[in-house]
Amino acid sequence: MARDQDAIERDIEQARDALADTLDRLSVQANPQRFVDAGKASVMEKLNDPKVRYALIGVGALVTVVVVRKLFR
Repeated sequence: MARDQDAIERDIEQARDALADTLDRLSVQANPQRFVDAGKASVMEKLNDPKVRYALIGVGALVTVVVVRKLFR
């Protein structure tokens, strides 16, 4: 019941091709630029939320008022 050499070589070649395909997909998924782009998109999505935007504007205005008061005292 031994398999012939050609069948074994085909199986090995198929395994190599599958491994190369898997490594290619992993290299695309693990690309650092992909993580940076996803992070930027996430931050921009949060900043476009009106609640977050107006809260940041309020905090910025408050910090500005405190700094100006400290400078003129």
